[in-house]
Amino acid sequence: MKELPEKVSLETLQIDPRWAMQINPAIAMRRLALPICKLGNELIVAMAESSDTQAVSAIEAATGLHVRTVAADQAELRQALLRVYGDARGGAMDTATAMEASDDPVAIVDSFIRAAVIRQASDIHVEPSRTGLRIRFRVDGILEEFALLPQSIQAAICSRIKVLAGLDIAEKRAAQDGSFTWVPPASTNTRSKVHPYDVRVATLPVRYGERITMRLLETGNSRIHLNDLGLSEEHHNQLTGVLARPHGLVLLTGPTGSGKSTTLYASIHHLLETASLNILTVEDPIEYETEGISQVEVDSSDKVNFAKALRSLLRHDPDVVMIGEIRDAESLDAAVKAALTGHLVLSTLHTNDAASAVTRLRDMGLEPHLIAATLRLSVAQRLVRRLCPECAEKYALTQDEANCLGRPELAGVDAYKPCGCLACSGRGYIGRVGLFEFMLPTAALAEQIAADAPLGELIEGMKQGKQRFLIDDAIAKIQAGVTSVAEAMKAINNNTF
Repeated sequence: MKELPEKVSLETLQIDPRWAMQINPAIAMRRLALPICKLGNELIVAMAESSDTQAVSAIEAATGLHVRTVAADQAELRQALLRVYGDARGGAMDTATAMEASDDPVAIVDSFIRAAVIRQASDIHVEPSRTGLRIRFRVDGILEEFALLPQSIQAAICSRIKVLAGLDIAEKRAAQDGSFTWVPPASTNTRSKVHPYDVRVATLPVRYGERITMRLLETGNSRIHLNDLGLSEEHHNQLTGVLARPHGLVLLTGPTGSGKSTTLYASIHHLLETASLNILTVEDPIEYETEGISQVEVDSSDKVNFAKALRSLLRHDPDVVMIGEIRDAESLDAAVKAALTGHLVLSTLHTNDAASAVTRLRDMGLEPHLIAATLRLSVAQRLVRRLCPECAEKYALTQDEANCLGRPELAGVDAYKPCGCLACSGRGYIGRVGLFEFMLPTAALAEQIAADAPLGELIEGMKQGKQRFLIDDAIAKIQAGVTSVAEAMKAINNNTF
């Protein structure tokens, strides 16, 4: 663990709300003291006056941890406190208080949504169990414990979330879906820009009540760019080259949660920035509202399904069509017809690697010669956690690790592992980055596809064309200190070539 600095900039740190929300907001605001994270057995607290022993004692009593203080700028500290607790006059409460306030589900729900936003979580899981109501956040793909609330407030919490999402609070034996917009508490004392969040809610009856999952999507105007995905220079050039072509099919493949939709939107944003195009999308649901394109959401009543929407879209003279997912023969037929008639079609498919997209299309009934004629690029991707640049520790790759990577000759080369510091709240990782595998159908590969070659021959053709596999991209990112061996192997499931 790195030595702590005497003074920190709160704008560069990740605050762990699990600890910040265990103390009384009134004490934190009055004493200008903010718990940042737990490192080892110590709670690191940013304070304007580190000599305030009374505040230190109060925090130690509330958390049960030894406190170690670091100095912070008063103005930054005030802004961070307002971001964590909101305006104290608005009824912010610490988690311990919320657990006792069974008659105030509004404040409880608001407190854990705010905590999830601060922690930059993608999902909130509300899980009833025999012992209580467990609240967990998914952060960078990993589930983290946040709080365990008593069973006595379970019904009130579920009803509050259902009211927000416009669901039937009386229906407890059927799954429901809904959404609402959550706006972070603003204050006139802070100039930080506030973006609302689109919260997608799904309920499911389980053994001890109703399980609720809430997905958080920021609705700000920030755009995802290709440069933010972690593409190598070679992959970046290949993707932009394919996107510059006027027609064809581009497929993003991988399991659920591998970042396919993010790459799709980044590609759309690249097209918007480089040309004047008519871009239409069909999605279920619309994940990111984007200016400059027309987005169609599939209707659950089946009045607007993928195939119907695609047939209608082609009458609106699109240059580019983005389909959220090719899920059946009907949507595939519409996508291929669009690609054959002069449109660039972007979509996703569930396969394990880039070459398997060809076999998946065959299984769905598409003739091999049509695959060869339309497929311009198949991309397989995974997401791995990005090592914190402040504390990543260099070491020599062991022989066992090299063997697991399928590259025994790499034993002894530089690699990096997580350590943990203030910047990453002691986790060793900040954010995620993609691992990519591109199958770019060259003339030789296109001939193999048209000849209905088996998967093994397609993979061999990719090797002969010196195309990079997931493991190759993983090794490059391990050696560059972007991610760790453990993260890479977990993402690609020990899949070596």
